[in-house]
Amino acid sequence: MAEPKIAQRQPFVMQVDPGVYFWCACGRSSNQPYCDGSHKGTGLAPRKVEIEEAQTIAWCGCKHSGNAPYCDGTHKQL
Repeated sequence: MAEPKIAQRQPFVMQVDPGVYFWCACGRSSNQPYCDGSHKGTGLAPRKVEIEEAQTIAWCGCKHSGNAPYCDGTHKQL
């Protein structure tokens, strides 16, 4: 399995509406923090997230969070 690429060394903080989202786990998507299919052939797969109510989310941008798909501050040690 490939190592995820660091998309950015800070979270993607954004307001999200209820719905289903696919968080990019490989770091290769051009539609960060969401999957665009760029992971194909890497052995990595996006994480499906179901949001029940509108909220602000800090999506992991470094792709190394221990609490993926959410930021846990791991980017500070990379």
